[in-house]
Amino acid sequence: MRNLRSKTRSPSPRHQRGMSLIEIIIVIVLIGAVLAFVGNRVLGGKDRGDYNLAKGQVQTLAGKIDSFQMDTGRLPGTLEELVKQPADASGWLGPYAKEVELKDPWGHPIEYRQPGESGPYDLVSYGKDGKAGGSSVDGDIKNN
Repeated sequence: MRNLRSKTRSPSPRHQRGMSLIEIIIVIVLIGAVLAFVGNRVLGGKDRGDYNLAKGQVQTLAGKIDSFQMDTGRLPGTLEELVKQPADASGWLGPYAKEVELKDPWGHPIEYRQPGESGPYDLVSYGKDGKAGGSSVDGDIKNN
């Protein structure tokens, strides 16, 4: 019976083997790969979120321009007229927007053109890169 018991016991500390340097390096590399993958997914999600926020922001700003037009009988000359009352705008009931709403989530000013290509005005955010054209989160966002 005594021999059977000695076989089931854990080996003494001097007989236990630790992890080798190569095993530790492999574990660190695997942890780094998982963190890189998760970080890429999180940051990519932020870019998509900012793009969707910009789309909503352009549409909301279009509604504010329409409100300005209904109150004053004309379109604003610049987006700043939504924030501060112009001298020649009778019926102005603003402010219609805040200064911060005139920039997209990446800090680029939203472009306002009057007249627009397919309507009375155009609003354009040029996406994350701030340049015309592009695809994905760098693509242009327009109100129409």
